Amino acid sequence: MGCGSVSYSNLKNGIIAFLVPLPSILFYLSFKLAYLQSPSSRSTLWTWCYHHPLLLANVLFFFNVNFLFWFIGLIQSSHWMIDPYWTVIPVMLAHYYSSHPLGEYNWLRSRIVMLLTWVWSIRLIHNYFRREKWQWGAREDWRFTDLSQQYGRHWWWASFLAIYVPHQVFLIGLSLPLYVIHSVNEPLSMWDLVATVVCISGVVIAYIADTQLYNFVSGNKEEGVAILEKGLWYYSRHPNYFGEQVWWWGLVVFAWNLGHGWAFVGALANTMCLAYVTQLVEQRMLKQDSRAEAFRLYQKTTSVWLPWFKSSPLGLKSKDA
Repeated sequence: MGCGSVSYSNLKNGIIAFLVPLPSILFYLSFKLAYLQSPSSRSTLWTWCYHHPLLLANVLFFFNVNFLFWFIGLIQSSHWMIDPYWTVIPVMLAHYYSSHPLGEYNWLRSRIVMLLTWVWSIRLIHNYFRREKWQWGAREDWRFTDLSQQYGRHWWWASFLAIYVPHQVFLIGLSLPLYVIHSVNEPLSMWDLVATVVCISGVVIAYIADTQLYNFVSGNKEEGVAILEKGLWYYSRHPNYFGEQVWWWGLVVFAWNLGHGWAFVGALANTMCLAYVTQLVEQRMLKQDSRAEAFRLYQKTTSVWLPWFKSSPLGLKSKDA
């Protein structure tokens, strides 16, 4: 593929990515305009949108993300768009919940969480485009490609259930603390500080881990090292995953402090899913002949997620004796 076609594809996908959320944005702005400016002529639809902000978020997600993203993915034969939007949707939901007419919240807590969510998003967006060599939609997630091969000719409809429906569960679920934060008006407390520190720690850990991984992958062609085992990766096999989990559980602390501990369900579901993804990643590493032996030793000596000190692999001492 020539440079011209790559540039055209990059521009086309970039335009699509910027235009695709417009249906939800325009619908929501229409609702706010109609509801706030004409109280006497509120339709049943606008009244429902007012009283059910969480359900409205799910409806918009279903039609604008699940259906529209899926349809575009079928046309392009690549479901790439959900990856960059994983980093954007929580920010959009945070602004949606804070601007909804039914919202009632502590202004300072809201601004703190908004800022934290933007920092998390920018960090993840930067990592995505750095990894993809600053291109829009150059490739889809390798897990989607593997699934498409497994489902074969049924993938066109199975992709809707395998990719988009789970993303609605996870993204809406993970963002439940953002809904709680903008539904309860309580003064700040020490727990807000704790939650802020936890969130920042998660973002910093994930950034450092992803940067170390990017530098390793970029320079590995010359060095020829089988696996990354330096920096945070010396203490954990997946420190980037660990940092990401710390971020989401930090948001849960905000919701728990406001008396809505049930908002942990999204973070719990995501943690369980990430445990499965971790297995997939490690199985993929073990299928690579050049890395399999080194990675098996890495598994025996290094913690999966939680950064911890190295342990001695079984049998190593007896072999060295």
